[in-house]
Amino acid sequence: MAEVILQLLFQSLLDIVNDISMYREYIKSHRKESVSLARRIKLLGPLFEEVRDLKEPLPEGALASFQALKSALEFSKQLLLQCHSGSKLYLVLEGEAVSSAFCSAVVNLGQALDELPYNSLFLSDEWLTNCCCNVQVVLVHSQLRRAKGRQSSLDSQLSEDAVTVLGGNRDSCKLALERLAGKLRLRTMSELQQESQALQAMFAGTKRDENIDKVYALLGKLQELALSKNPEAAMVETPEAPAEKPAPPAIPEDFQCPISLELMKDPVIVATGQTYERASIQKWLDAGHKTCPKTRQPLTHLVLTPNYVLRSLIAHWCETHGLEPPKGYGSSRPSGKLSSSHGIDVPHATDLVVVEALVQRLATGQLEEKRAAAGELRLLAKRSIENRISIAEAGGIPLLVELLSTQDKRTQEHAVTALLNLSIHDQNKGLIVLAGAIEPIVEVLRGGSMEARENAAATLFSLSVADENKVTIGASGAIPTLVDLFNSGSLRGKKDAATALFNLSIYQGNKARAVRAGIVPALMRELLDTRAGMVDESLAILAILVTHHEGRVAVGNESPVPVLVELISSGSARTKENAAAVLLALCSNDSAHVVAAHQLGAYLPLAELAVNGTMRARRKAGSLLEHLCKQDEMAEVDNVL
Repeated sequence: MAEVILQLLFQSLLDIVNDISMYREYIKSHRKESVSLARRIKLLGPLFEEVRDLKEPLPEGALASFQALKSALEFSKQLLLQCHSGSKLYLVLEGEAVSSAFCSAVVNLGQALDELPYNSLFLSDEWLTNCCCNVQVVLVHSQLRRAKGRQSSLDSQLSEDAVTVLGGNRDSCKLALERLAGKLRLRTMSELQQESQALQAMFAGTKRDENIDKVYALLGKLQELALSKNPEAAMVETPEAPAEKPAPPAIPEDFQCPISLELMKDPVIVATGQTYERASIQKWLDAGHKTCPKTRQPLTHLVLTPNYVLRSLIAHWCETHGLEPPKGYGSSRPSGKLSSSHGIDVPHATDLVVVEALVQRLATGQLEEKRAAAGELRLLAKRSIENRISIAEAGGIPLLVELLSTQDKRTQEHAVTALLNLSIHDQNKGLIVLAGAIEPIVEVLRGGSMEARENAAATLFSLSVADENKVTIGASGAIPTLVDLFNSGSLRGKKDAATALFNLSIYQGNKARAVRAGIVPALMRELLDTRAGMVDESLAILAILVTHHEGRVAVGNESPVPVLVELISSGSARTKENAAAVLLALCSNDSAHVVAAHQLGAYLPLAELAVNGTMRARRKAGSLLEHLCKQDEMAEVDNVL
């Protein structure tokens, strides 16, 4: 799928350059700017051809840079198209805005070109020196020149004439109108008819406003001038601005079939992992081809597997944009059939058959095929318990475990997430552990992508629900890697790590492991930063750790009483409950914490919690108040003595 996206991206870049090359003439008011911008864009063609034909993979970040360049080029193309075949009158009346748009186009192109990693694209030094860098320098210079925002004298004269026609005296109006007609070549009824059509196309779906009224008023005056010189000419109807009508959304390239370039209504995956519209790829196969249309690689089998991931994304996109899914959308699912190499329906092709085909691909396919199969199994396992059972029965779990050790980060993400979804079914938890998944999952947690690390932590949490797995996971070295994710991960990664650490720490032997891995200082930092959204998770883990001697000592060394008292005073119900539990464990084993709580005025918040808190919170608060009372009694005795 990634290769298809890259090839389509570079081809679309070339198509934009080729389209712009076809614009031979530009409207006089902005001809100089148009020719200058178009010439520079044409020079980019060799760059796109060179990169398209590269055999080496693109460096990290290059795809995003080229996509940004595509957006800049599409903006430039629309601007040049407007100056090629748009309304002449509109360009004159909106001359300043159009010139500003040219400035923006140059700036956007310059910035996009600056971001391209030329030195990492495996291009020859000679090519870089003679082509790409020269284009970039020219564009940057053009950007600086356009930033002055000056129009040519011709542009200014045309704008002044337009203003005069719309508001000047009769004599000056006539002279200005004749100059406009001559310079813009709007003298004959045929030329005016073309201008009228251009206006209709430009303002389709646009609500009428003052600026549009001015354009149509100017067109009307030019028509009157033409008729005064040739009364027998047919009158051009000045159309009303069309009623507002939303333009249809552009179809994302990823949703277009690489063969037909239309929105896919039944996307299917072939043996190489590429996705096509079923009808299009079936025609390809029926014609006797045994290779993938995009990669030209031989197809090891001719089974077409529904791409449920992409189908779901397309359905969501259609729903978001208020569109009906294409007719026949999802037709492969109700039929319960897959297509053979000759279009013959294979019976009983339900999810079970799909699962078996995908598991077979995991066992025998190339890396790209395995990546695609793991991605499909990931989605199937998420969708239903039946699929989780089917994947396990088909032997998918050991094969997914093997993929955890791959160096391909995306494949690793699919594999660990598929195992996460499979582990939701309790019977699969034991199968995953028996397949030797714990240590590879820990390795993913240690060195995978952030998404893979997050899902690895979530998988360990899911597996640790079974008490016997808590021991195995704790002994595997998972806890230090979970602490590392808690320290350095994203918010989601922190939460996944916290839930796993909480579950694992229920087992007494894992409490000391978590403390020795340095979790306590990290938890205390989260308590001090309430904006991070990790207070409740951190308190829950601390409440478990303080039931262990090493945990109490570690927490006590962090001067925890002030923050705990503050949380009891101002936290949520759950926060108050867990903060009271931690404070009680500390006070029950070290009177110094009782003294500190007393000095910080813990009486009032604890008294309120003892009345208004949850049942567990009331019990904890009552016990803490007893400790404080005993401290008062001891203080009174000391004073008497």
